[in-house]
Amino acid sequence: MKLVLASNNAHKLEEIGKIMSDLGMEVVPQKDIGGFIEPDETGETFEENSYIKAKAVMDACGLPTIADDSGLMVDALGGAPGVYSARYGGEQNHTDRDRLEYLLSQMEAVPEGKRDARFVTVITMLMPDGQKIVARGECPGRILFVPQGENGFGYDPIFYCPEAGCSFAQLSPQEKNRISHRARALKVFVEKIKEVKEL
Repeated sequence: MKLVLASNNAHKLEEIGKIMSDLGMEVVPQKDIGGFIEPDETGETFEENSYIKAKAVMDACGLPTIADDSGLMVDALGGAPGVYSARYGGEQNHTDRDRLEYLLSQMEAVPEGKRDARFVTVITMLMPDGQKIVARGECPGRILFVPQGENGFGYDPIFYCPEAGCSFAQLSPQEKNRISHRARALKVFVEKIKEVKEL
């Protein structure tokens, strides 16, 4: 079965593609079916935005489609930046570093014991026959006071993962992929796919 990834992100394609190939599915980026579709992510939850992306691409190509939506949720900020993680702080924050520093500025008065956070990924797979599979993965941690590490992207340098004993940005890509929110969502997703196949 061919599955279209509602993204042209090479990292996502490699990570999701490897897992799905083990299930006998070929994952291709949306550009391979002639599209650079970027729907407005108007949802208020990761589930809603993941669905919006999958539905837009599936409607355009008529093939089974998989999409994900991810972000950082900080307890002290009421769950922000959440679904706005990639555009947190407004248009003046153009880069990952801008958004990271803006988040730290919002956390200046928050003490050590109140800095809990979690990365979240929701994966949605839609089939032309109306079938839908949704999986959510979370990785708990806390927000550091200063960035640590040079790897990763986004908020990785300020996200301390207790399971790893360091920030996400101090992990190798292989180590991060083993414990990340996306890896956890994919694990749940695979189990749900297997259940469907057995029906």
